[in-house]
Amino acid sequence: MVNQSNKLITGSEEWCKFIDLSIPAIKARVDSGARTSAIHALNIKTFQRNGSSWVSFDVYPLQDNRKTVINCEAPIHDRRTVKSSSGNTEKRYVIKTSIALGEQSWDIELTLTNRDAMGYRMLLGREAMKGRLLVDPEESFMFGTLEDSELLDLYRPKKSPKRGMKIGVLASNPNLYSNRRIIEAGEERGHEMVFLNIKHCYMKMDADTPEVHYRGGNVLNDLDAVIPRIRPSVTFYGCALARQFESMGVYCLNTAAAITQSRDKLHSLQLLFESGVEIPITGFANSPLETADLINMVGGAPLIIKLLEGTQGRGVVLAETKKAAESVINAFKSLRADILVQEFIKEAAGKDIRCFVVDGKVVASIQREAEPGEFRANIHQGGTASLIVPTADEKRIAIKAAKCMGLKVAGVDIIRSAKGPLLLEVNSSPGLEGIEGATGKNVAGMMIQAIEKKLKWKVTE
Repeated sequence: MVNQSNKLITGSEEWCKFIDLSIPAIKARVDSGARTSAIHALNIKTFQRNGSSWVSFDVYPLQDNRKTVINCEAPIHDRRTVKSSSGNTEKRYVIKTSIALGEQSWDIELTLTNRDAMGYRMLLGREAMKGRLLVDPEESFMFGTLEDSELLDLYRPKKSPKRGMKIGVLASNPNLYSNRRIIEAGEERGHEMVFLNIKHCYMKMDADTPEVHYRGGNVLNDLDAVIPRIRPSVTFYGCALARQFESMGVYCLNTAAAITQSRDKLHSLQLLFESGVEIPITGFANSPLETADLINMVGGAPLIIKLLEGTQGRGVVLAETKKAAESVINAFKSLRADILVQEFIKEAAGKDIRCFVVDGKVVASIQREAEPGEFRANIHQGGTASLIVPTADEKRIAIKAAKCMGLKVAGVDIIRSAKGPLLLEVNSSPGLEGIEGATGKNVAGMMIQAIEKKLKWKVTE
């Protein structure tokens, strides 16, 4: 609309667009009381291009929407100190770009700042309006409004899909074989893989816009999926991060609840027993006063004593006599350590079976055998791995155990006893080196395929 002085009359709020920034629509507060124009921008970084200073930044153009993001780049026009309406001063980067309002377009100076707490993602100030606009504060959307369905159409991804998903590996050691293999397998299938070090992640807990930040402010808001590989020593914080990703709508291959449940050895054994999965006879007590009865409960010595927080065979002791068992149990109890005692399956002869379960199927299996003089078959304790074909009962136990824990990916350890297969443990972050080496199977690739299946992603050539 044009008045007698050939200036456009605009309402106090309008939809505008920035063609050079690929922003088709953003709702702006038109405020002649503000001198400077500003747009909501995050992840602001400077770089050099052809000898000039540029800035890259992410714009979330829709209020209360953390999914829609536009990645922008522009030459730096200036950097100046700006005083906000609340009286705070901030040094901001300034870019020069073309704004379109209705059929009219012109260049304006635009400052980059975080406007998350503001009612509008864009502010159009009087410098940008000078000689062009008059504001009628009683009116809104003089150049037309946009329905939610129209906005969705504007921001819907183009027909040509991106080549792959963006998948994060949430772990502690990027050089660990398992983590490297998962990243390689994802990249082989055309996905963008990123390693997320647990100790470098931190969270913003907010009902409307939960976020995970990484290394100094980068917001991890564009992940399609996360593969948690959480070592036991960081279970609490690692699972808190996984829960945060879940609240952001990011698919976690193993959920925080499932990992937490599987890491509690006592609780997991109780759940497995309730589900009808056979386990070795197990005892648990809080006081050393019950030591003798605890030993008798599991059939006497020899017996296995396990720390509840042990992993990879660490914190597991074979007590060959009743006296040795009493000494070890009482020593652990004096340290206020929680332990389980478990019957020793002599006929297993230092061997167990690791079934690798992915998405409800046993995809690979190995037999692990302890080195001479050792009863623990874990690869990390010097055990060796060989190919084995599990029985139908062993497969059934492995699949049922993973399902009982709620795990999409699990390493299920089983021993063969005189009374049939018995479940030892369910691991939520099973290692890949031993099982891939012995079987020759691309287990890491199967984990990526499980994500593709869940998110209905079809690999395109």
